[in-house]
Amino acid sequence: MRRWAFIVWLSLTAMVCTGQDPQFSRFYSNALYMAPSFAGSTGQNRLALSYRNQWPSIETGYQTYTASFDHYFEKLHSGVGLLFLNDIAGTGNLTTTNISLLYNYDFKIKNRIHIRPGMAFSLAQRSIDFNRLVWRDQMSAIGNAPSSGEVVSYENVNDLDFSVSGLVYSDLFWLGLSIDHLLHPNQSLYDQEYEEGNSALLPTKVQAFGGCQIILKEELLRPKPTSMQLAFLYKNQAGFNQLDMGFYWNRAPLVLGIWYRGIPFFNEIANNDALVLLIGFQSKQYNLGYSYDFTTSNLMVSSGGSHELSFSYTFGKPSKKRRPKKMVPCPDF
Repeated sequence: MRRWAFIVWLSLTAMVCTGQDPQFSRFYSNALYMAPSFAGSTGQNRLALSYRNQWPSIETGYQTYTASFDHYFEKLHSGVGLLFLNDIAGTGNLTTTNISLLYNYDFKIKNRIHIRPGMAFSLAQRSIDFNRLVWRDQMSAIGNAPSSGEVVSYENVNDLDFSVSGLVYSDLFWLGLSIDHLLHPNQSLYDQEYEEGNSALLPTKVQAFGGCQIILKEELLRPKPTSMQLAFLYKNQAGFNQLDMGFYWNRAPLVLGIWYRGIPFFNEIANNDALVLLIGFQSKQYNLGYSYDFTTSNLMVSSGGSHELSFSYTFGKPSKKRRPKKMVPCPDF
């Protein structure tokens, strides 16, 4: 009964909601998805994979996959990256697929302080499996009819998108801003692109992010000291606001983290979403992390929380001119 009540509530609210992008609780494990300015931020080659299973207690929850590769060209002071994202939602397997090409340029504005403007071009595709849907005229007291009179739309739509970002960083802090969906790609499967007031145009998303690294204990013979990283991410899209804030504790090879997502104050409606716990293992080349979202909103146990798993592999020779191997001191998880 609780599950059916949740499904009914979700169906009703969907009538008045404006869609937002897929999201990750551990956004630094998907740094290229957050901002193109992070392409090449390790100073080496990086291959990263992520998987998120949101609301597993609901049969038609959300599953999101990403794969990315980025590289830093030291002589050109440039970072480039390639990002693939696939998001699947709902009974009809509503699928969003994005392939993005990212670029940024690294300016040195002061000793140990750099600024990185970046941009990303994306090809976006949206599709659905109509054979998995049940329409109103198929439903009856004696069972569902095999066919419907509903007009079937296109199986998929394609559009282009563009994003920009900026990042300021040093050895101990970083601060940035990204603006996504500047071309407002059309997501309608009924080709309403040129209709006035088309609600299927993806709204612009603005993100502000930053943090600092604190060295807690540095030993002469330890290549990686004990450290803590404080970080935040603020999002605004289609009138929806969200704030993620927390910290990481790192003593190689172990990484622990705790996060809170929500804005319980300063809103007309309290936004109290989730508490996120992270555990990760880190080596010179490999990072493996897992996190779980404990839902703190009214969904509570009905949703089953969210699981996230990430893996990254960094390889190649680090920059000889820079002191640290890693350029931007943000987390890897």
